[in-house]
Formats: sequence, C-alpha cells, structure tokens
Amino acid sequence: MERIPLAIVGCGGMGTRHLYGLAELERASLNPFELVAVVDVDPGRAERLADEAESWLGRRRPSRCVDVRQLVKAGATAVDITTVPRFHHSLAAEAIALGLDVMVEKPVGLTIAAAQQLAREIRGSDRILSVAENFRRDPTNRLVKELIDTGVLGQPRYFHQSSGGGGNLMAISMWRHLKDESGILFDAGTHYTDMMEYYLGPVTSAYAQMRLFEPIRYNPAATGGTPASNPGGVYGQSQAAMPAEFEATAEDALYAMVNFASGAVGQYAENRAEHGRDTWARSVHGSAGAVEIPKDRSGQPLVLTLDRTHTYTGAEILPLVPDFQLDDATAALFGGGQATAYGLDFETVDRLLLAVEYAEFGSCIGSRTRPEVGLEEGLRAIAVCYAMMESGAAGGAIVTVDDVLDGSVSGYQASIDAAIEIGANA
Repeated sequence: MERIPLAIVGCGGMGTRHLYGLAELERASLNPFELVAVVDVDPGRAERLADEAESWLGRRRPSRCVDVRQLVKAGATAVDITTVPRFHHSLAAEAIALGLDVMVEKPVGLTIAAAQQLAREIRGSDRILSVAENFRRDPTNRLVKELIDTGVLGQPRYFHQSSGGGGNLMAISMWRHLKDESGILFDAGTHYTDMMEYYLGPVTSAYAQMRLFEPIRYNPAATGGTPASNPGGVYGQSQAAMPAEFEATAEDALYAMVNFASGAVGQYAENRAEHGRDTWARSVHGSAGAVEIPKDRSGQPLVLTLDRTHTYTGAEILPLVPDFQLDDATAALFGGGQATAYGLDFETVDRLLLAVEYAEFGSCIGSRTRPEVGLEEGLRAIAVCYAMMESGAAGGAIVTVDDVLDGSVSGYQASIDAAIEIGANA
C-alpha cells in the first residue's frame, strides 16, 4: 500500500512526542505515513526534528520548511499540527485551504471564536480534520466507556474528578501560565472536558469558582535544577532557556459543578497550585455501582464495585463485558484486544497513544471517513471548559454550554481574542 505523504508542523516538544508516536507505528509495521517534511519558524528546531525523524523512523530525512505553504511543493498531502495552541485554528484552516488533510493537537482553537472562525473557513471542504485527543484512547478509558454503555454501572448519576500538584513551579512550559497563550486550566481542561462527554454525553451547564493562587512561577531548569514536569523527556533544552521566574497571568485553580443532559451531575476540581502531596481521583457512579479510574497514561487497573459489596479489579472486570474489544491498532500496540492494565512507563504509554491517533488518522484518510474526534467534539471540549471558566470569572454564575458556543457568554475570552486578533463577531 502506498504511504501517505505527511508533514509535522511545529517541531518543539509536542512535535517531538508525535514523532515518537509515529516511530511506534513504524516499529509495529502499522505506519501508513511517509514523513516528507517538518515545519517550524525556527530553522534550528526543524533541522533537529528532521535528524530525529531519520533516526527514529529509519527512512529518508524529511525536508525542512519554515512555512505551511511550502508543503505542497514538498509533496505532503496530510499535516499534523503540533504548534503552540494559539496557532492551531489558523494553521488548520490554511492547510485545509491548500487541500491537505489535517490532524491538529487540542485545543482546536484557543477560544470559541477562534474555533468558530475555523469552522466557517473550512465549511464545505471534503478534507479530514482530526483533533488529537489522546486520553480517551487509553485502553482503561475504553473499558470505562464499555462499562457505562453496556449498563454495568446502571444509570449514570455522578462523575467526579479532582487533582492537585505543581506548587509554584512551572508546568512544562512558560506559556501554560499565560492566559493569552493557553493557561494550564484550559490546556489540561480540554482533555478532561472531552473525557466528561466521552463517558457521559453532553454537558449542558456549569458553575464554578476560579483562582490565581501563584502569581509568580519558578522554573528550576533555568538554573540547572530538575524541571517540575518534563513529559516524554523532550522539553529540557527549551525549559533551560526559559526565565527562572516569571509572572503568571492565567488562573491555576478551578472548582466546578457540571450538569449533563442525561441528568447526571459532575464535580470537577483542578488545583495546579497544590503545595501538599500530588493528588488524583476520577470515578463514575451509577445506580448499580461505581468505577474508580486511574490517572490517564498510568497503566493502572480499574476498580469496579457493584451493589456496594462486589469488587472487581483489572481483568476480573472482563467477564462482565464479554464483547469488549479494542480496535486493531490499539490491540496491536498494547498487547491484546482486551488489555485492562499494562506495566509500561509514562513515556511509552504517551508514545503508544499518539501512535493510535496516527493510525486512526491514516485510516480516515484512506477510507474518507469521519474521525472519532473531529471539529464538533473539539469545539465542545473547548465550550465545556470555558463554561466553567466563564462562570469562575463571573463569580459562580450558572453558564450554559450553548451560550458559550454561540458567543453569548465570552467575557473571560475577550482579552484572548484581542491578543490573537480574533474579531468580536468572528
């Protein structure tokens, strides 16, 4: 089968992680792509990723470009956009206008207005647009979805997620603490709101409190120390070049209640300024039982309790969902169609889940079918996240997701829209 000519647009940490995911597909003989080009405004970053691509993929070195418009000449027919978030919507629109199929990292837009602008610009196009949401592709999360959909939990009633950590240290990159660049609550939050709707369907409204607890953030890597977070081990060089301390303009704590169209209720707390022990909890509760869910990409097993007394862990759950089956690519990469837990480190799981995204993207291109996470799902993940944040900015008022989607409630996003030059009526 002839390979699909692909370009990676954005050669920083996320682009490197995506390359590693592509390498996992290559190693498993499942790679439908030929990486023909890498693109970055910094030629040095493009050179580095091109070198890594040649080494990791064992194929010819891709071309280096500084502009998306050069990709057609380089032979690309598909692109993977892994830049910082503020450029996602405009680069996706530009690539689709050039006739390219697109996979774009989440969030699909930095604001609702940005994502809606993308939707207008690509309306009527037959190009594929896939949004790279990897958490839902974790085999443990696939199993949770099966438990919900097959009624093992009964009627879903309650979703809970809370996490904390970080103190006053920089989380991966400086831009994750800057409101106009995608603060940490939004950057992480769009993952988690996607998970909410993946599990339990549409969220209708939210009310929340939001805080900026740590207005000054510190970066140990700038002075030779160990970074607070460096997923995949690929951010060290860039972290060392960032300031040792800087002003944070994005809030770092959010406490919310969400309402689902089904009647279920959710509780969500994200504290990225926690000075105690790092914490994590996620669970779904129904009329017949509840499932405790480990942190994404941890490889730990689910714990299912039914009727308050019968507890099942990991593979013990499988007889309750005999038809559970992972897709072919996930099964091949994670060691079987009914993988329930896997003893792999974070870096490996991160690469494998990105490989699954690539496998689906390639399949959608070949069959011209819609991806699991497209523009609609990507837009809703943004809207649910901003419903919570708009409420928090307004002191806890109830905000509907529909009002966020149509722009009726957008006060918190206004300064971001101005910074990225999105018009009020975009």
